[in-house]
Amino acid sequence: MSIGDNVRRLREEKHYTQKELAEGVFVTPSMICQIERGTKTLTAPLCKDIAAFLKCSIEELVAE
Repeated sequence: MSIGDNVRRLREEKHYTQKELAEGVFVTPSMICQIERGTKTLTAPLCKDIAAFLKCSIEELVAE
């Protein structure tokens, strides 16, 4: 799985929309969509913020 796939899976497991995740980490919903599709790379600070918001480890986000 890619990082984008992991973000989508974890987001959906927690029942968040892309908009809710985006608002929670202070980016646009478009940015979350691009991350999930793999067209935008996650920065380390944003990875940390997403992991905190989704209450998961950074390792879970980047696991293959």
